[in-house]
Amino acid sequence: MTAVGVGVIGAGVISDAYIKSMQSFPDLKVVAIGDLRPEVAKDKAGQFGIETHGGPDVVLGHPDVEIVVNLTIPIAHVEVALAAIAAGKHVWSEKPFSLDQESGLKLLATAQDAGLRLGCAPDTFLGPGLQTARRIIEKGDIGQPLTALTLMQSPGPESWHPNPAFLFQEGAGPLFDIGPYYLTTLVQTFGPVAAVAGIGSKSREKRTIGSGPLAGTDFDVTVPTHVSAIMKFESGQSSQSIFSFDSPLPRAGFVEITGADATLALPDPNGFDGEIKIRRRGADDWETVAETKAIAERGTGVLDMARAIRADQPHRATGALAFHVVDVMASITDSIDSGAFVEVTSTVEVPAILPDDWDVQASTL
Repeated sequence: MTAVGVGVIGAGVISDAYIKSMQSFPDLKVVAIGDLRPEVAKDKAGQFGIETHGGPDVVLGHPDVEIVVNLTIPIAHVEVALAAIAAGKHVWSEKPFSLDQESGLKLLATAQDAGLRLGCAPDTFLGPGLQTARRIIEKGDIGQPLTALTLMQSPGPESWHPNPAFLFQEGAGPLFDIGPYYLTTLVQTFGPVAAVAGIGSKSREKRTIGSGPLAGTDFDVTVPTHVSAIMKFESGQSSQSIFSFDSPLPRAGFVEITGADATLALPDPNGFDGEIKIRRRGADDWETVAETKAIAERGTGVLDMARAIRADQPHRATGALAFHVVDVMASITDSIDSGAFVEVTSTVEVPAILPDDWDVQASTL
């Protein structure tokens, strides 16, 4: 067998990280890149030595593309994924999977009927940081996991992102933009979410772009920029989370899992590696129990899906997992609007931990 052919649709900021990683994997070959702005795809193709470039159709119609990596803006994720399925391609999408339950369910059903796979970011839980943390928890080092606390606070991405308006509109905001990293991590630890409650607020109606050619331009804010959420899991465990673009104090990557015997501080779920600390019952301070380093980052889930396709085995960052996270976020939004707890109707199986010898740089195909 040969490497799995990949085509990228969407040549924006995040594509650099994906393409760099995927080109380092012997089991993947990036053969085409497309964008609604063909000139941007051409520039990206030149930067990374990708042979075929143009509009999205050059990817959808390429005979060597087995997986379409969908890096478009959130509002286009489902539309592009459905087009890829219609073209007979498996699809990996950047998060979020969809903007609501209805379109997400349609996408899942369409792919199932076509016999094609869906995968979705975040795949950070496949990195050595969160995989190691999960092994520590499952070994029983903190006792029975009971609760979790997560915090993501920042002033917002408009200061550094050259075109940030979409991050403050439908399908984004701190909940839909950053929430998937934290919520996926919690699902890996506790299993599926059963019910949620949320409170949301918006500090101002407009924001100003702080960098790039559009610097100084105002744009509308249409979604909550601070969300507080409580989640109850099917297991009976619970968590509390803050997702905020309204904080002058940046605080990212804060995830603590409290067990019966100790509390575990996880690495940033928006990354693939980092330090893991434990504070045991009665201890005066934290103890570092692991320092992990990732070889590769974005695109790890694409690699896992590609290998699973060849082996006819389940992959880990599935559409079903991503849909469950969307269902949780949409339910939090419903709770913000209604002021009541909202049941989460979907469920999902937690994927198996990666084997100890799983190596992104191995040539397995």
